[in-house]
Amino acid sequence: MGKKRSSKPRKQRKAVIEAPLHKRQKLMHANLSKELRKELGKRSFGVRKGDKVKIMRGTYKGKEGKITAVDLKKRKIFIEGIVRKKVDGREIPVGIDPSNVQIIELERSDEKRFKRLKLKVKKVEKKKVARKETEKKIQKKEKKKAKKKSKRKSPNEERKKR
Repeated sequence: MGKKRSSKPRKQRKAVIEAPLHKRQKLMHANLSKELRKELGKRSFGVRKGDKVKIMRGTYKGKEGKITAVDLKKRKIFIEGIVRKKVDGREIPVGIDPSNVQIIELERSDEKRFKRLKLKVKKVEKKKVARKETEKKIQKKEKKKAKKKSKRKSPNEERKKR
């Protein structure tokens, strides 16, 4: 998972499987619902215990629940109410890949989680303002050029006046 990546699928899979925990954390992201996308200005967000998610793919498609556990080693999340019965009658939680869920509601008790996001949003807003200002400057320059061109008379008009 370094800078140089192979295009071979086998090596891609190996890189994900052998990824260190700090890189696995990035793999544990799920896309956000439309409301959250508008609110946060992001398409996906890291999953955490306590987030409410909706399963979008697989056997349990359409079911919703809170995340009870996140397993970085197995790259799975466990959701409240999503269980499988074993032969002996015990119920065990089913691990679901975070790419197959959509975050409906975020667990907001951790302020650090959103602090970095707020800084990013501010940077994006500053860039938008700067972009608008440069567009205005360009438009002013174009207007000045248009005025100069309209003031100038074409060589044919000057000849007619003589």
